[in-house]
Amino acid sequence: MKEEKKNIFSVFDEILKREDKERLLNQKAKAIWFTGISGSGKTTIAKEIEHQLHSQGLLSQLLDGDNIRVGISNNLSFSTKDRKENIRRIAEVSKLFINCGVITLNCFISPTIEIRKIAKDIIGEHDFIEVHVNASVETCETRDVKGLYKKARKGEIENFTGISAPFEDPENPELEINTSELSINESVNKVLKYILPIIKNK
Repeated sequence: MKEEKKNIFSVFDEILKREDKERLLNQKAKAIWFTGISGSGKTTIAKEIEHQLHSQGLLSQLLDGDNIRVGISNNLSFSTKDRKENIRRIAEVSKLFINCGVITLNCFISPTIEIRKIAKDIIGEHDFIEVHVNASVETCETRDVKGLYKKARKGEIENFTGISAPFEDPENPELEINTSELSINESVNKVLKYILPIIKNK
């Protein structure tokens, strides 16, 4: 492996830089990392934010389980080891988008502080905005249109976060959205109020 890496040569000094692409898009690229248990509202909020950003001429890419687990991570399980590898891959993909000047909206349970740190370290502290989409298990179960919580409580799904696997609350998220109390519109507006001054060119 070491011998193979000797034959890899960087071309980063020869390609257009991130700043060139951000200037073209007239925006600042960041990774908005939505974390929370299943059913908390991560993807629902991010979908609406994507539409809002688009309407304001801001280019973004939404990444979540539906477009990651069926593609780049379709060979991974939900074991702790594979969850870490899934997040590592997502963070690397997100970083590529950021280097193209694109805002990424990442919607992943990413249940532990350690796993989220993996993402933050890869993406970079200054480009990583952690949003804790917080809702009680009871609230999320009422939204369980796929019946995942029922299956988890019956033991039909292993390592299900909030039931048979833990979720560690972020210690210092940039933003916390309590969707047990806030509507989707209120949640979206709260996120937009925080991120727009950061991602818009002045």
